[in-house]
Amino acid sequence: MDFLTLLVLYLCFVLAAVALLCACSGRRESFLARSVSGASQVLSFVIPTQLQTATQRVLHRLFHTRSCLFVVLHVALQAAVYGEYTWEVFVYCWELQFHLLLLLLPYLLLAGNMGCFILCSRANPGIITKSNHASLVKIYAYDGVLFQKGIVCPTCNMEKPARSKHCSFCSMCVHRFDHHCVWVNNCIGAFNAKYFFLYLFTLTAMAATIAIITAALLIQVVLLSNMMRGSYIDDQGQERAVEILFLIQHLFLTFPRIVFMLGFVILLTLVLGAYCCFHLYLALTNQTSNEWYKSRRYGWSHHLTLQPHDRRVYKNTYSKGVWMNLKEIFKPPTVLERKKK
Repeated sequence: MDFLTLLVLYLCFVLAAVALLCACSGRRESFLARSVSGASQVLSFVIPTQLQTATQRVLHRLFHTRSCLFVVLHVALQAAVYGEYTWEVFVYCWELQFHLLLLLLPYLLLAGNMGCFILCSRANPGIITKSNHASLVKIYAYDGVLFQKGIVCPTCNMEKPARSKHCSFCSMCVHRFDHHCVWVNNCIGAFNAKYFFLYLFTLTAMAATIAIITAALLIQVVLLSNMMRGSYIDDQGQERAVEILFLIQHLFLTFPRIVFMLGFVILLTLVLGAYCCFHLYLALTNQTSNEWYKSRRYGWSHHLTLQPHDRRVYKNTYSKGVWMNLKEIFKPPTVLERKKK
């Protein structure tokens, strides 16, 4: 095996490892993470040390420090989708007399999404400093399982308030920490969670709207051409009625960029829709992503009790009902509000 082939295989493994580690975010000791670590150790015997060092630096730069790379990728993907929508889908739909308001809806959603993106990426997520530490400690009570009193952050040298976490990307503790989002290059905490939720909702709506309009265009083209009533000659010279598979192949050959974009936005809609539903569930139950992942280590119970062998059982003590939980996302509680309750 020559060096070039080995290098290509190594780079392919690195890309696969990155994908797996992204999928395992929030689960430091997952099976996939351990598998990737083990495979890395095996390959370290045959891969040059300099290449390993360079790769580790690049991966650390991308996934363990704040970087604008994913923001640029995010903007580039949006530009590619909207470029194709504008130059082909919009024009064809206009010729087929689609309603103008429907065609402009993706642009309206884009404007709202960009506004939420800017607010989410630029807003203070709830950075804990020495000046606000005393007030933030009083907002949430320690539940004794996920958050315990007296735990000091070794980096910030301050006691961690309940529901807070130190972000290794930003090197700071964040109040009501949810997660660090590489797509907005910022932490999601108490003070920008509402912007992230709206950003995620508008992004999902954008993908779904473009998918619906594009699918409607292709369906309209098929109906106007009476293609479903036609026939074709197969490789054996026999005449066959048009089937769905043949129809999809024909549309891909006729409108390759539109069909490819449709497949991409449909997949994006499904992924974003599931993620949006997950965050809606977290909002309605007054949980964060960090708390949800940590709570998987313990069982669920209606009471905080000690099971056999002193196994702790977690109960979400921060939930105050659906309406109050949702309100807390858009209006984070302060010390004064907590004292009134």
